Amino acid sequence: MDLHTLGIYFFVSFFYVISPGPAVFLAVYNGAVSGTKTVMASALGNITGLLFLSTLSVSGLSAILLSSALLFTAVKVTGAVYLIYLGVKQLLTGRKRSLIAPAGEKRQHRSLFSFYREGFLVAATNPKPILFFVALFPQFIDNHHQLFTQFMVMTLIFMAISFSALFTYGYLADKAGGVFSQARYVHWFHRISGGLFIGLGGSLLLVKRST
Repeated sequence: MDLHTLGIYFFVSFFYVISPGPAVFLAVYNGAVSGTKTVMASALGNITGLLFLSTLSVSGLSAILLSSALLFTAVKVTGAVYLIYLGVKQLLTGRKRSLIAPAGEKRQHRSLFSFYREGFLVAATNPKPILFFVALFPQFIDNHHQLFTQFMVMTLIFMAISFSALFTYGYLADKAGGVFSQARYVHWFHRISGGLFIGLGGSLLLVKRST
């Protein structure tokens, strides 16, 4: 893989990663609600999930997943249900009380590992990255060079872009958290974020296998 091809891969991956999706909205929510430490934990979980999916895509297991309607549907439904669960949880939280403390103080009653696990599950149960990896990797693989090395380079680049983008989204949300600590914005923040997750969960059900 030459530098020109690697550059194209970088930009394709970059614009895929920064486009709004479950991981992005999760980073924004965690940043505004719980601060950048939780964003980092969630982002680490996310890129671990991406590494898992990327490994599946090159190991041949993704071909089995994509060729089996039952397995693909199971993964898709699991991911959709989990996103809807996150959305409902945020809506219920908004009705009970504010998770965003006044005076810019962040409320964090969960362990960092729980945020890591949440980020991992959001990534690992989303079939879209599998479709992306399966469609993308073959376009940039050079059969005259070692496949494993190319796979590792592309995977690490994708993970680095993902972590940087999610941390940036979460950091900006953290800095804007003071706005959401105002009472009149709190309920709307939870309603919008909860609705977005429910909507993303519903849209995930529309994802189809590649033919």
